[in-house]
Amino acid sequence: LCFTDEGRNAVDHAGGAHIVVDQIRSLSSKTDPASEKLLTVFCGMLMNYSNENDTLQSQLINMGVIPTLVKLLGIHCQNAALTEMCLVAFGNLAELESSKEQFAYTNIAEELVKLFKKQIEHDKKEMIFEVLAPLAENDVIKLQLVEAGLVECLLEIVQKTVDSDKEDDVAELKTASDLMVLLLLGDESMQKLFEGGKGSVFQRVLSWIPSNSHQLQLAGALAIANFARNDGNCIHMVDHGIVQKLMDLLDRHVEDGNVTVQHAALSALRNLAIPVVNKAKMLSAGVAEAVLKFLRSEMPPVQFKLLGTLRMLIDAQAEAAEQLGKNVKLVERLVEWCEAKDHAGVMGESNRLLSALIRHSKSKDVIRTIVQSGGIKHLVTMATSEHVIMQNEALVALALIAALELGTAEKDLENAQLVQILHRLLSDDRSAPEIKYNSMVLICALIGSEPLQKEVQSMAFLEVVSKLRSHENKTVAQQASLTEQRLAVES
Repeated sequence: LCFTDEGRNAVDHAGGAHIVVDQIRSLSSKTDPASEKLLTVFCGMLMNYSNENDTLQSQLINMGVIPTLVKLLGIHCQNAALTEMCLVAFGNLAELESSKEQFAYTNIAEELVKLFKKQIEHDKKEMIFEVLAPLAENDVIKLQLVEAGLVECLLEIVQKTVDSDKEDDVAELKTASDLMVLLLLGDESMQKLFEGGKGSVFQRVLSWIPSNSHQLQLAGALAIANFARNDGNCIHMVDHGIVQKLMDLLDRHVEDGNVTVQHAALSALRNLAIPVVNKAKMLSAGVAEAVLKFLRSEMPPVQFKLLGTLRMLIDAQAEAAEQLGKNVKLVERLVEWCEAKDHAGVMGESNRLLSALIRHSKSKDVIRTIVQSGGIKHLVTMATSEHVIMQNEALVALALIAALELGTAEKDLENAQLVQILHRLLSDDRSAPEIKYNSMVLICALIGSEPLQKEVQSMAFLEVVSKLRSHENKTVAQQASLTEQRLAVES
């Protein structure tokens, strides 16, 4: 009856689910064949009843069916038909967020791992995987699965299937390694498996990176990216040679490489480059050069990670920022990506890297390269971003341009209507204090150019600035006084 929507609704209206759940509870401990057969049918009914129906899934969860089914799985683990029905019912329920919280209070992790260890057939393992994957999205359950020994099972599957090209084995390898990466997304489960970089699991995952299987290379790089979620782990990994392994992997995928592997390896490098002490080490290991090989990529996910990695690497590294900022090919590609309207992430990261090259190098050569490549208009547009951090980065870069190379950039700043934009930012009450401050610093610098000074005079900046003298933020108020004096002198 519960196989169709009409049947489900009828059973729901008649209170059928309550009756069945009560029956399961009263029979759950009985292991005689007749009771087990009945329990199998009841679980099958719940499976059909809850299939692709959020409302009925919620109803069963609220009735507290989850602890009952977990108990059933433990008691009847020898009965294949019953455990199978149980698992499919779990699969339906595990998709809802509310169910994961209930599962976390049961010993589901232990039961599933116990059951998993006994399976030989691919289909049965696949069935358990289908329940494990949604459950492993919950951080509490991740840790329970790690403690119940799931990782060892997954590593064993990887070892058995890695060299096989049988379809089932390839599928199992993918599922096991994907699940492994998922377990590492939880902070506690990840730290437990890292074990200060000495963990056997961490060591095994490292050995996946040089493997010949694309799936394992991908999982290995993603796992490293997940391990690299705190400074301590990142520093340890860089000191123990992980960077070279990732660069070797990238090297294998430069020409018509696997995009997912490129993306994963770049993600790992980007995360490793976050701690300050790692930047210089990674730069001297040649990471920037390795990353630049992917400038030709037409794949937005790869472009996005490439930009993020370079931006992390040059943070406060003046020499590297200057070297990259004078690289005409790179700067031209950045300017091109600043117009990638279809890919907001790539567009945002290109703008941020353009600004970072100027801010960290403070180099006239870099500014000239960016002016010649047509980058100025993008920095001016970036100053109007909806993200304060990006606005601020743009204004600081523009202030450096105005201080160091105003003559070279004058025409572009004029064409990009920078003065009007600054007027708007200063007049807008919603602008953050640092935006107002940096806009005034920039105005003072722009006065050094005759055409820009004329624009400033024609736009009644004095009025706007004198209002800011009474701004609640002291730094803004002080800068307003200074700016007012400068404007008064110039006029």
